[in-house]
Amino acid sequence: MSVSRLVVVCSLLVFTACSDPIGNPDSGQPGSAGATGAAGAAGATGAAGTVGTAGTTGAAGVTGAAGVTGAAGTNTGAAGVGTAGTTGSAGAAGTTGGAGASGGRGGAAGAGASGGRGGAAGRGGGSGATGVAGRGGSGGATGVAGRGGSGAGGAVGNFSFFVTSLSAMRALSGNQNGFGGDLTFGETGAGAGLRGADKICTTIAEMSMPGSGAKGWRAFLSSTTGPVHAIDRVGNGPWYDRMGRVVAMNRAGLMANRPTGGDAVVASDLPNENGIPNHSDGAPGCTGNSCPDNHDTLTGSNATGMLLNTTPGTTCNDWTSAVGSAGRPGLGHSWPASSGTSWLQVHSAAGCAPSVAIVQAGGPPAGATGVGDGGGYGGIYCFALTP
Repeated sequence: MSVSRLVVVCSLLVFTACSDPIGNPDSGQPGSAGATGAAGAAGATGAAGTVGTAGTTGAAGVTGAAGVTGAAGTNTGAAGVGTAGTTGSAGAAGTTGGAGASGGRGGAAGAGASGGRGGAAGRGGGSGATGVAGRGGSGGATGVAGRGGSGAGGAVGNFSFFVTSLSAMRALSGNQNGFGGDLTFGETGAGAGLRGADKICTTIAEMSMPGSGAKGWRAFLSSTTGPVHAIDRVGNGPWYDRMGRVVAMNRAGLMANRPTGGDAVVASDLPNENGIPNHSDGAPGCTGNSCPDNHDTLTGSNATGMLLNTTPGTTCNDWTSAVGSAGRPGLGHSWPASSGTSWLQVHSAAGCAPSVAIVQAGGPPAGATGVGDGGGYGGIYCFALTP
């Protein structure tokens, strides 16, 4: 029930109850008390107003999609292309560096060519990352690697002289006494002795430093057939030992008592394929000044590197015979000894048989017939045509 209706009801009730409070004034008698009006029925409690439905919470605004990242990749790609161009130039530089090393042709060619091709591959990739990779492949690092492989910088790249060591001669011959005067090493036919000796030099050089066998090695030996003179077989120089030290700069430097124009230490004690002098502290068998007597070295030549004489025995039948009585080959000394100092020619061996006698004995004993019986093992000198 509304408030206004309640007021009206209340007003009627009050009027009824209060309109004649002291009876009827016209009767003269006290009016009987008006019946007490029935109490008005309590107004019905108004129905509680319906609680308003809470307003629906507004849906949260949809989060805006993150902006698409700008196409920075395109710029990077463009930069990569530019870098690839630079890479090509770096490759060319690598080629030049590799070729600069003396004696390093093989490694330089490989490095230079790879460097250039690496740059082109980077350019073709198109992306920045590929461009950088291309640059790394063809850059200076690759050039340097090529030079290292070819031995630029001295010791390896210029390796072009050695005296065959006792251990190498034993290993290749399969005999603890070495080859003796037969150096054919599997070769046959005319000139087999010199060709076999050259192969011995090549094999030992390759064993010492892989790749160096391609330099064209020649044994310093003369031959009666031809004749062939050792000095004419070894090129024009310069020559370096395994450690990069100069042995001699030209043929004139070789045709001396000891090689001239090079390292004095090397000249006084010619080193083996590992760069170790045969007669100094640190060499095989040496303790301080106590070293093996291993100076005798086969040459078949005179003091100027020419054939010693036309007698076949002077060269053990052109280096094809290991028979003791086949002759007395000419010897030089890899280091100065009391019996002579020339590295080219000092005296002759006792014979052509294989023998190793490296204990100081003052010369070969009576009846000796071996190439090493006077203090040696039948070693030879080896020269490369390409320094």
